[in-house]
Amino acid sequence: MKVRGNVFRYKSDVDTDVIIPARYLNTTSEAELASHCMEDIDKDFVKKVQKGDIIVAEDNFGCGSSREHAPIAIKASGVSLVIANSFARIFYRNSINIGLPILECPEAVQNIKAGDVVSCDLTKGEIVNETTGKKFQAEPFPPFIQNIIDKGGLIASLKAKAGK
Repeated sequence: MKVRGNVFRYKSDVDTDVIIPARYLNTTSEAELASHCMEDIDKDFVKKVQKGDIIVAEDNFGCGSSREHAPIAIKASGVSLVIANSFARIFYRNSINIGLPILECPEAVQNIKAGDVVSCDLTKGEIVNETTGKKFQAEPFPPFIQNIIDKGGLIASLKAKAGK
């Protein structure tokens, strides 16, 4: 699977409370969650994000509470990929479970700026900063996890496997 988009850039320790503030957790509507995504850290995010865009962050992205609402809000906002130096472990797994591609690649994070255009071949883990021409290699997911992401998440993957 290949993705391409403009970059939104964030620092370290972006926690789930700023990805989707707790005051919006009374809904399961993906569209409603997306409409408040990142608003406490980046008021203009929901106005500017477009389908396919990419988030690049430093260390410990998705730390804080274990709510799956955070990766759901990101994915529903149109973001196709999150690249970071590191992810909080529960955010990492929640992202896979809902089908949000994430990659750890410190070299890419160091060399990608807000507004850059980035493309990625998720199957190979190849990241290209199209703005600068620089290429980076992330560790791709093993095939069974890539299948979960390709199907749109764990539940969709299991339904496809069961023939439903």
